[in-house]
Amino acid sequence: MTPPAPRSTAAKPAENEEVSAGAESPKATAATRVGLHSLSPAPGSRRPRKRVGRGAGSGTGKTSGRGQKGYGSRSGAKDRARFEGGQMPIHMRMRKLRGPHKKQSMPFEPFRTHTQPVNLADLDARFDAGADVTLEALRDKGLGTRKNIPVKILASGELSKSLTVHAHGFSKTARERIESAGGSCVLIDQ
Repeated sequence: MTPPAPRSTAAKPAENEEVSAGAESPKATAATRVGLHSLSPAPGSRRPRKRVGRGAGSGTGKTSGRGQKGYGSRSGAKDRARFEGGQMPIHMRMRKLRGPHKKQSMPFEPFRTHTQPVNLADLDARFDAGADVTLEALRDKGLGTRKNIPVKILASGELSKSLTVHAHGFSKTARERIESAGGSCVLIDQ
């Protein structure tokens, strides 16, 4: 066997020698170079995946964290988003409007229209003949005082004056009575 050829030590700088300021060593640039190959999560930000059913010492052996019996221990058990632990679910607790039309047979709350009523009797008592009944005028007289809730004129009572009434809504009978008294109904857009 022939002995290996001796290595040349001239090209390699001594370990205690300082590298010149302008040139970087290839070893240093490879270690400090940042790229997709060198990215990793911050320490402590990731936890290892829970391995269930891997023995009693793991803490999730035997029943694999599912408990003893019941629906949740069975294979294929579903944890539905609307499931409330067996208590009466909210879609069954809510009151319903019965009827053949889908809007009437659905739960009550999403389809409720929020309006504040003003009756014809109140208009007759508080306004003079020929008055312009606007939302501001109603508030000044103590009617329709809730903010951002539409005002609807209802036909409770009689109207003996001619009024120009501005409102978000009118019942059919209220509109007829206002117009038969010589007044007019002005619908305000929502």
